[in-house]
Amino acid sequence: MSGLERQQAVLAAKFEAILPHLDERQRRLLMGAEAQFLGHGGIRAVARAVGVREATVAVGVRELDSGEAPLGRIRRPGAGRKRVVDRNPAVREALLTLVEPDVRGDPMSPLRWTTKSTRKLAEQLTRQGHRICADTVGDLLREEGFSLQSNAKTLEGKQHPDRDAQFHYLNEQARDHQDCRAPVISVDTKKKELVGPFKNNGREWEPRGEPVRVDTHDFPDRELGRAVPYGIYDVAANTGWVNVGTDHDTAAFAVESIRRWWNGAGRAAYPTAGQLLITADAGGSNGYRTRTWKTELARFAAEAGLAVTVCHLPPGTSKWNRIEHRLFSHITMNWRGRPLTSHEVIVQSIAATTTRTGLTVHAELDTNPYPTGVQVSDDELAALPLTRHRFHGDWNYTLHPRHPRDTTAVNNIPDQAPANRLDHLTRRSLQDPELTGMTRQRLSELIDALTPGLEAQREQVLRARRGHERLVAPGTGAKAKLIPADRILVTVLHLRKLATMDLLGQLFGVSAVTICRASQEIRPLLEAHGHRIGASTARFRTPADITTFLASDLT
Repeated sequence: MSGLERQQAVLAAKFEAILPHLDERQRRLLMGAEAQFLGHGGIRAVARAVGVREATVAVGVRELDSGEAPLGRIRRPGAGRKRVVDRNPAVREALLTLVEPDVRGDPMSPLRWTTKSTRKLAEQLTRQGHRICADTVGDLLREEGFSLQSNAKTLEGKQHPDRDAQFHYLNEQARDHQDCRAPVISVDTKKKELVGPFKNNGREWEPRGEPVRVDTHDFPDRELGRAVPYGIYDVAANTGWVNVGTDHDTAAFAVESIRRWWNGAGRAAYPTAGQLLITADAGGSNGYRTRTWKTELARFAAEAGLAVTVCHLPPGTSKWNRIEHRLFSHITMNWRGRPLTSHEVIVQSIAATTTRTGLTVHAELDTNPYPTGVQVSDDELAALPLTRHRFHGDWNYTLHPRHPRDTTAVNNIPDQAPANRLDHLTRRSLQDPELTGMTRQRLSELIDALTPGLEAQREQVLRARRGHERLVAPGTGAKAKLIPADRILVTVLHLRKLATMDLLGQLFGVSAVTICRASQEIRPLLEAHGHRIGASTARFRTPADITTFLASDLT
C-alpha cells in the first residue's frame, strides 16, 4: 500500500469515528481544517476519504478563513427549506377564515358546525389547494394567538339595573337580623339525584382494575325514583339542614323543609328570636312569583310566631346564593364517584359531610306527597299578612305571624299611621320607584325621550282624521285628557301590572278607555326606543292600598 493510500485510510477511519457526532456545519469545519493541515491536494484527499464532494470541503476551508464567530446555528440565516407560510402567504388567511367563519365573513364554511381540530383544518386547507400538515396548522394558530380552550360560563344575560342595589339591600337586612340575634338562612333545592346504581361524577380510590359497576343508561328507576334535596344553610352557625324529598319540588315542600329545620334546630339555637330572614333565588319552588310559596310561609310564620322576611337574589344570580358554595358544593365532593343506590345512602352521605372550617350537616328523609298544580286566588293572596318593603317589594317582603293591621307593633312599624301619611295620591307619589320600577331620573329621561315622538304621532293621527293639514295653530282646540308625561306614566304603571285600568283611571281622573288608548299609543314608542318594562308582583285593588304601600317605612 502506497503512502497516499495509507493516508486516506487513516483519514477515513478518523472521520468515520468523529463525524456521526457532529452537525452539518461542524463536519464542514473539521474537514476544512484537515484539508488545510494537509496542504496542497488536501481538499481532494479529504473529500475522497469521507466520500463527499470537493466543493463541500472547500466551503469548510472558506468558512475557516473568513474568521467568522460561531453562528449558534447549523445553517446560515435564510438557508434550508422555506416555511409553508413563506412559500404560500395565502394559507394564513385561508386558515383564519376556517377557524373564524363569523368574523372573517365565511358563514358557509364546511367546518362551521364541526370540531376544528388541526387535522381537519389541514385536510380542508389541502382541498382548497394549500398543501399543509396538521403540525404546521398548530404552529400557525399559536402564532395568531389561538390556543385550546374550553367554554367559559361568564355570560349572565341581561342584568337588572337594580341588581347591585339588591345585593346591598340584602346584606343590610342580614346584618340587621344578625345584630338582633335573629337567624339568617340561605335556602335552595339541590340538583335532583337519580336513586339506584347509576354513575356519579368524580373518582374514588379502588383496587386496580376493579371500578364500581353501574348501569350503562341513566333511566330513572320506577320504584326508587329521584331524590330531591332541599337545603337550609344557617349563615351564622355554619350548619346545614337537608330535607331529602321523594316527591315533587313544590313550594309546600320548600316551606316544610324550613319548618323542619326550625323545629329541629332553629328554635333551640335562637330561643329568643322573633324574626327570621330567608335569602332565596328568584325562581323555582321558592321564587318571588310563586304564590304558594307566600301562602305556605304565612302558615309557617303563624305557627312559629316569627316575622319571616324574604329577600330574593336578583334574577340570573343563583350562583351567588351562599348555600351553593357553603353547603351544596361540599356535599357533591363528599359523595363523588359513589353510586347513590338508595335514599339511605343519600341521607347518610349528606349527613357525613364536614369541612375543616367546622361545617356540620343534618339530613333526613321526607316521604310525604307534595302535589303540584295548587292554585292561589287573588283574594287569598290579598288576605295574606304580607308587607312589601319600600325597596323592590316584589323581591323583599315580610310575612307576619298576625296581620299587621291587627298588631300594635310589627317589625317596628306603629299601628297608627304617622302624621305625614298620604291622604291622597299625587302625580309625584305615582312616580315612586317602587311603582315604576325605575328611578325618578330614569323616568324623567324616558318621558323626555318619548314626548317628541308622541307629539308627532298624535299630530299624524289628527291629520289622518281631518284629511288635510292643520288650519289653526298648535295648542288650540280640544285639549287631551292626559298630558304626554301622564300618558307615559300611566302606560308604565299599566305594563307593571300593578292595577287594573279602572283603578288607573280613578287615579288619573279619566276613564278606563282613555287609559287603554294611552297604552296603545305609548307601547310602540317604548319598543322603538328599546325600553322594556318588567311586570311587578305587587297588586293593588284600591287607591288606599297604594297609599298604605307608599306610606310604609320598611327598610
